[in-house]
Amino acid sequence: MLRDIDDVMGLLDDPKVDGPSVCAFLREAGVSHVESRSVRGTKGSTDFVTVRIVSSNQAGPTLGIIGRLGGIGARPERVGMVSDADGAIVALACAVAMARMASRGDILVGDVLIATHICPCAPVIPHEPAPFMGAPVDPATMNRHEVSDAMDAILSVDTTKGNWLVNRRGFAITPTVKEGYILRTSPDLLEIMRTVSNEPPIVFPITTQDITPYGNGVYHVNSILQPSTATSAPVVGVATTASTPIAGSATGAHQILDLERASQFCVEVAKAYTSGRCAFYDEREFERLVSLYGPLSHLQTLGDHAPGNV
Repeated sequence: MLRDIDDVMGLLDDPKVDGPSVCAFLREAGVSHVESRSVRGTKGSTDFVTVRIVSSNQAGPTLGIIGRLGGIGARPERVGMVSDADGAIVALACAVAMARMASRGDILVGDVLIATHICPCAPVIPHEPAPFMGAPVDPATMNRHEVSDAMDAILSVDTTKGNWLVNRRGFAITPTVKEGYILRTSPDLLEIMRTVSNEPPIVFPITTQDITPYGNGVYHVNSILQPSTATSAPVVGVATTASTPIAGSATGAHQILDLERASQFCVEVAKAYTSGRCAFYDEREFERLVSLYGPLSHLQTLGDHAPGNV
């Protein structure tokens, strides 16, 4: 998938890139079902791009792959594509790779829905230990355009380098999050990760704060699990990582081999999940937790006294 990653990076590293130009690129690459929608927010506008990779008979479950980010560029403050673009790069490369698979006859059992947004001029916002990218639209709007009720499980891909939590280059996955519960890290996903990376799998640590919506006044490591606040489907974060904190607004920080591994992981999960060979969580254990401790879906809301955006 190195060629796909390189092609997508070349496309996105352009101050004039937008949703329609991304759709044209994807159609030329063989993606049939793709659309773009421009949405304006308080800090500018962005174009949401959605892709459907159609299965053989739609008998299997539908996987969602969301490229989560603030923006692919921070112009005019920064010239060039920023580190935060990893989610969009991986999501679009997956679309190209799976469309090529389908054209050759390797058609999945279930559909794959891919969503991200294209904004080359997003704001930079302060964050510790490294600044990261804001977005021209609020997180709830992003969820409305990227999270679909048709997604039975979701991989949320996000640059997660501005921290000291995983001090290793590559990618990591989070435990599964479902309706306010942080569940056991999926053994099936860990096995796919081990196979793809040829190394021991890495789990990115998350907290209760990270699975609550932005806007409640508490610290979030980043937006990787914001899709979990808008769905009852299980969500797993796929975090691109570094051995030292890298600002989301930094340019020249992309590692093409790391992006290739993260993309290959998502494609392999799509193959396994849609054919019923990969579980994001243990359904009976989840039901047991809810019966013992009750629902935690209130953690998907802003709560009673949300003080303002974080």
